[in-house]
Order: sequence, then C-alpha cells, then structure tokens
Amino acid sequence: MSSAQGQDDTVAFLPHRLNRQPVVVRGLTADELWICAGVSSVAGLLAGIPLAWLVGSIAMVPTLIVGGIAAGVFIGGGVLRRLKRGRPETWLHRQLMWRLAQNYPALAGRLGGQQLITRSGYWSTHRGKP
Repeated sequence: MSSAQGQDDTVAFLPHRLNRQPVVVRGLTADELWICAGVSSVAGLLAGIPLAWLVGSIAMVPTLIVGGIAAGVFIGGGVLRRLKRGRPETWLHRQLMWRLAQNYPALAGRLGGQQLITRSGYWSTHRGKP
C-alpha cells in the first residue's frame, strides 16, 4: 500500500454501523424478532386452548400458535419499524425500561431501570440573582 492515505497507514474513518445488530425480518433485529415471536406465541397458546376445548381437537393449539407467530411477526414488525423510524438505536430498549420504571418500579429495579431518571417537573440550577 502506498502512504497516500495517511502518515502511518491507519484507517481514516470508522464505520458507524459496526456495532449495530443487523435487521433480520421486517425491520426487526434478532432480539426484537425473538421477543415478538415469543409474545405472539403465548397469545396463540392462550387463544388456542379454549378453542381446542370448544372444537374438541387438540390440533387447534399448535395451529393457533404458528398462526399467532406469523401474524405477530408480520404486524409487530410493521409497528416496530414505524415506531423506531428516525430514532436512535437504544430508543426501544430505553422506552421499554422507562415504561417498566413508571408502572412496575420493583421489577424495573431488578432489570436495571433504577439508572433511569423518572422525575418529572422543572429542573433548576439553584442559581439566583445576588
């Protein structure tokens, strides 16, 4: 390599997307996809048990679980993509932690939510005119 790049042949730039998780499906990263699939599979399970009892076929439970996952990833991916558009990478995680800290402070304390500032009101520097 020639030394036209710089004095010591170092890279003059750092890629800003180097540490980001890649998008897997419909704007969801791998972690978001697992969460979306898990929540929608539990919803499919809860809907499938009563329906299996009404119809008399246990096959309704896995059918609704798979249908719930498909619908959850399709719908959830679109909703999360719209929510995340134009926001920083950590926005979704911080938003979920803030909602946990507001509604369930004991659970948020166990999950690291005690680091968030949840005080609302006016901030002052306590500087006054002499």
